[in-house]
Amino acid sequence: MKRVFLVAVLALGLHTVQAQNKFGAKISEKGAISATELIQKMDKKEEVKAKVSGVVESVCKVKGCWMKVKLDDGQTMRVTFKDYGFFVPKDIAGKTVVFEGIAKVKTTPVDELKHYAEDAGKSKDEIAQITEPEKAVSFVANGVIIK
Repeated sequence: MKRVFLVAVLALGLHTVQAQNKFGAKISEKGAISATELIQKMDKKEEVKAKVSGVVESVCKVKGCWMKVKLDDGQTMRVTFKDYGFFVPKDIAGKTVVFEGIAKVKTTPVDELKHYAEDAGKSKDEIAQITEPEKAVSFVANGVIIK
């Protein structure tokens, strides 16, 4: 009887560890392209559905409600989460993630950029230097896997 209980506890613990690496909709890693390949795939398109793999550069320090993924050219792509329906851990910078959803070319207004800078823990001086909207590829993910 003790063995059955021990096996059940270990199985539940293993499931919990695995579940902590997946957020939002259930997705798989199969077929993911690199973040840089996504940018190339966007070529003059306003919107593309994709599954992407990349390295996290930074995460919202307040809630984990967005992350920035590194691109090969030193830039980053902001990834938000569909309908604000889930968040990721705030300590995943440097980890590889796979996410699936919609990439869009978006112009982010100054006030939103300042809000993101506050969430990232930027100084008041750094925030004050944000004076122009930013046109870039952004991504709305419906699911994320942290590798």
